[in-house]
Amino acid sequence: MNFVKALTGLAITVTLIVLFCCSGSSRDQDGNSIGIIRIGTQLWMSENLDVSHFLNGDEITEARSPEGWVRMGIEKKPAWCYGVNNPDNSNGYGRLYNWYAVNDPRGLAPKGWHIASDEEWTQFIDFMGNEVLAAMFMRGSGLSEEGNKPINTGIKFPPAGARNSNGGYLNPGSHGYWWSGTEVNGSDAWCRLLNYVQCNIYSLDFSKTAGLSVRCIKD
Repeated sequence: MNFVKALTGLAITVTLIVLFCCSGSSRDQDGNSIGIIRIGTQLWMSENLDVSHFLNGDEITEARSPEGWVRMGIEKKPAWCYGVNNPDNSNGYGRLYNWYAVNDPRGLAPKGWHIASDEEWTQFIDFMGNEVLAAMFMRGSGLSEEGNKPINTGIKFPPAGARNSNGGYLNPGSHGYWWSGTEVNGSDAWCRLLNYVQCNIYSLDFSKTAGLSVRCIKD
C-alpha cells in the first residue's frame, strides 16, 4: 500500500513538473545549449554541467592522471576530469569537478546561474515529497540492461560516479554525486548522493579534493 501511495504521489508530482517543462535557449560559456526545467518555484538545468572554462574565459585544468588530480587537490587549484577518464562519458554525464572549481571566483556556473546550494537541494526534495520519491524521479525508469546508462528521465540525473581524493573512481553507473555550493568547513563541502540501486538520495559531506558532478539553478 505504501508503495502504491509513493507511485501515486510521484505521478502527481511529475505531472505538475511536466506542465512547467521548458527548453532553454541560452548557452553556457563553452557554447552548449542549456536545457531548463521548472521544479516548483526553481528553474534547474536539465543536464549536468559540461564546461572546461570559467565564465571569464579562463581554461580549467584537466587532471587526467591520478597524480595530477592529487596534486591539484593538494594545491587547492580548480580541476576537472571525465568520468573514468573517458571523454565519451561527457555526453549526457557532464564532467567531474573538484570543489575548488565550484567555488572559484571566476565563476563555474554560466551567466545567470549558480551552483545549487544545499538548501536548494532540500527544497527540490521537499517538493518531490521525500528522498525516495525524489530519487525515483531523478533516476527515471532505472538503468539500462547494460547497467551503466540511465533510461529516459524527466530531468537527467545520470550516475556519473565520482573521483576520490586519490584520483580513483567511485561507483560509475550506479551512483550520482553532485556538489552543492555550501561549505561544511575548510576541507569539506556538502553534496547529494543518488543511489540508483537502492533508489534513495542522501546529503553528506565530501572532501573538496574529490571530483563530483555539478548541477546549476537559475539566479
